[in-house]
Amino acid sequence: MPVMSGKRAFLDLLRQEDVGIVFGNPGTTELPLMDAFAVEHDIRYILGLQEAALMAMADGYAQATGKLTVLNLHVAPGLGNAMGMLYDAQKAGAPILITAGQQDLDYLVTEPILAADLPTLARPFVKFSEQVNRIEDLPRLVHRAAKVAMTPPTGPVFLALPGDILKNDADLDLMMPTRVAPRMRGDADAVATAAELLAKAERPLIIAGDAVAQSDAFAELVALAELIGA
Repeated sequence: MPVMSGKRAFLDLLRQEDVGIVFGNPGTTELPLMDAFAVEHDIRYILGLQEAALMAMADGYAQATGKLTVLNLHVAPGLGNAMGMLYDAQKAGAPILITAGQQDLDYLVTEPILAADLPTLARPFVKFSEQVNRIEDLPRLVHRAAKVAMTPPTGPVFLALPGDILKNDADLDLMMPTRVAPRMRGDADAVATAAELLAKAERPLIIAGDAVAQSDAFAELVALAELIGA
């Protein structure tokens, strides 16, 4: 296994997950990542000056592309500023990996300013929320977060990245991405019951949501509307 820094490993893990853009508003705890981005340019870093706007940008990009999108925030205030738009991303089912820098682990016992229990702050609005407390766990947690974000129903996930995890070196097995297949078949009896109800409807009305576009099901929706006279 190669010896590498956490910051280099993190970017390599994002490449494995087919991430080409990272949105972010960095602070001191993100300096190791900024060092990595300064010398590696195949992942584009889009800087924003306010976390709510960045959260909305990442949300829109994730919904438009359907790809895993990464947003990098700065400690507790940065995550806090993004919360309102994170709620929107959750309701939209946007597959976003949100990371926030955390103070160094050996520094946390002093209760430093800007530090907080970041996974607990994020948990109500994400599918998965953890902090990387050992550099050896970084690959497993990044891949798990990405897998959970992309598993239907898709949605945002969160990882806290302490500064020393990004700065330190270790023998790391980067592992490989895995996914849960998105295709699933509905229950035949329930589909038959729904069809019977629709066939008997006198004034059927269709209210279609985002899932129609995400599943590329416009033609099927039109056929259904014409068939039942909606």
